[in-house]
Amino acid sequence: MKQRSLVVVTAGVSRPSSTRLLADRLSAAAVDHAAGLGVDLTVRVVELRDLAHDLMNHMLTGFPPEALRDVLDDVAAADGLIAVTPVFNASYSGLFKSFFDVLEKDTLADKPVLIAATGGTARHSLALDHALRPLFAYLRAAVVPTAVFAASEDWGGDEAEGQLRGRVDRAGRELAREIERREPAGVVDPFALTTSFEELLRS
Repeated sequence: MKQRSLVVVTAGVSRPSSTRLLADRLSAAAVDHAAGLGVDLTVRVVELRDLAHDLMNHMLTGFPPEALRDVLDDVAAADGLIAVTPVFNASYSGLFKSFFDVLEKDTLADKPVLIAATGGTARHSLALDHALRPLFAYLRAAVVPTAVFAASEDWGGDEAEGQLRGRVDRAGRELAREIERREPAGVVDPFALTTSFEELLRS
């Protein structure tokens, strides 16, 4: 089995949170489909509400506290990412945006990303294409085609649950395929010597 890693970033602000619930369903679908492709996918779930103060401190000082630094390093080293936000005022939450604002340049370049959101009504689903996709396109992530939105009514009733399960399953399958077909992600040491000593002498 190939070994790959997945980080799940969820910006729900309450406990229990429908945002976390959706994130868990998406990661479970990705793990199941990855296993079918011969990939053992390890998952780390990050609840941004636990990092809210660290994020603000980092934005003010430019230095991430240890807990936040650990999460940023894991995102950089991950083979895939699931990003889930509640929709506030027709867009992603400020907490969600703050996290992606502090990622170092090129962290998400060509990294497979599944985007998802939760909201009170289906009208908020427009935020996926009008807010989240442009954000991750700017970050040069490889966003999978299927984005998943869950409104309040999606959590009740057999028909609604079935439709949500179908979207979750399709998105998880797309993410697993993108992770499987890529080489393992790796973090480049900015201090690593990329030029030999002999080449330095000749320059």
